[in-house]
Amino acid sequence: MPKDIHPSAIIDPSARLGVNITVGPYSMIGPECVIGDGCAIGSSVAIHRWTELGKNVRVWHGASLGGDPQDLKYRGAKTGVSIGENTVVREFATVNLSTDEGHVTRVGKNCFLMAYSHVAHECSVGENVIMANSANLAGHVTVEDFAIIGGLTPIHQFVRVGCHCMIGGSSAVQKDVVPYTKAFGIPLKMYGLNSVGLARRGFSEAQRDLIGKAYRILFRSNLNTSQALARLKDELEMTPEIKHIVEFVGSSQRGITK
Repeated sequence: MPKDIHPSAIIDPSARLGVNITVGPYSMIGPECVIGDGCAIGSSVAIHRWTELGKNVRVWHGASLGGDPQDLKYRGAKTGVSIGENTVVREFATVNLSTDEGHVTRVGKNCFLMAYSHVAHECSVGENVIMANSANLAGHVTVEDFAIIGGLTPIHQFVRVGCHCMIGGSSAVQKDVVPYTKAFGIPLKMYGLNSVGLARRGFSEAQRDLIGKAYRILFRSNLNTSQALARLKDELEMTPEIKHIVEFVGSSQRGITK
């Protein structure tokens, strides 16, 4: 049974609530929502509908999850929001439903969405991602695991942010950002590897050196992207990290940030 639901909270009869959860004053949990064990829902939170929270998710005051997408094409299709276990959603953050039937807007495990951050329709946010205050994802954005997005940073629709990236605050992201790197500014520019982050997450010196060689080929060799990819394949060992960089760059639809 739920542990502590404030009398002023409104819970739709079709919602499924786990054990040991709390729901604060004036919060709403709408139709067909699933709230995992140990979740803590703060005050004045709106979990509109078709939203699933994993275990131990914490949602702070005023957040809005599972509301209609901010997309003029939306016609009421049944979509969804999924938020992984141990994720923290701070004050007034928003995660919208997807637009197209059957699609789900996803936020992975162990993420931290700070105040006023926004995850739009059809976004896919990986695990251990940090979005600082007022970081905003437009529709169809992909953010891979362990990425960090600085505050007041908008990310254009369909852009991909690679794993272990760090994007500085007050930047504007209009093209894909290659994994393991740092980027900052308007217009966005590359500033080397996220070396400190990689070291903290257990990447060996040999792994970091090899990623650094890939970075120099991509961004400092005066080769175009196709030529740089060919040189990566010819000259570097295809470790999981290098293979991921090659696949990420090779599959880019918007082009990569240079």
